[in-house]
Amino acid sequence: MPITTSAAQLVAAATQQITTLTPLQALHNQKAGKPMLLLDVRDVRELQAEGTAVGAMHAPRCMLEFWVDPASTYFKPVFADESKQLVLFCGLGWRSALAAKTLQDMGLTNVAHIEGGFSAMKAAGFATEQKPRRG
Repeated sequence: MPITTSAAQLVAAATQQITTLTPLQALHNQKAGKPMLLLDVRDVRELQAEGTAVGAMHAPRCMLEFWVDPASTYFKPVFADESKQLVLFCGLGWRSALAAKTLQDMGLTNVAHIEGGFSAMKAAGFATEQKPRRG
């Protein structure tokens, strides 16, 4: 059965409904001390290979909705802090756009994503770090 909506169409539709920050806007907000939580939604293998933004929390795309939902056994209390903007990023900005839209659909209003993802963040001057492997 052929698909009726492409991944690119889903991303385009999501970006029409979410807050999108440029990497420079996000970097400025971070340096200005604005209350935000950077969420890296990439796969753990991407983090191991490329590192992540300094201070970012790894919130894998496959678990994000469960970590945010207080009724889930996987809930993480860090997501209950409404005083911080949740700023999502992935490799190129596609998964983070879809994830931000999903969190918005779940009722969160303090969500944004970074256009261009980690690649664009590095180019804009975000400091990066390697996270130690868990296991």
